[in-house]
Amino acid sequence: MRDDYAVVRKFSKKLRELRKKNGLTQEKLAEIADISYKNIQYLESKNPTCPSLITLNKLAKAFKITLPKLLDFK
Repeated sequence: MRDDYAVVRKFSKKLRELRKKNGLTQEKLAEIADISYKNIQYLESKNPTCPSLITLNKLAKAFKITLPKLLDFK
């Protein structure tokens, strides 16, 4: 279970980095990805929630990258 949480934390960090790299606010990313602003807040929080596959796909499309690229934490 602890390893699962570590993956979610890594995703949270990557999401924040991608958003900032693309010059987006949480609000703008939510709008582009067609997901709620609150969802972006939760995903980037200190205690992030595990995103659904649908949310992950929408975020990948918003960043114009593939889902595997979004989930690459190397």
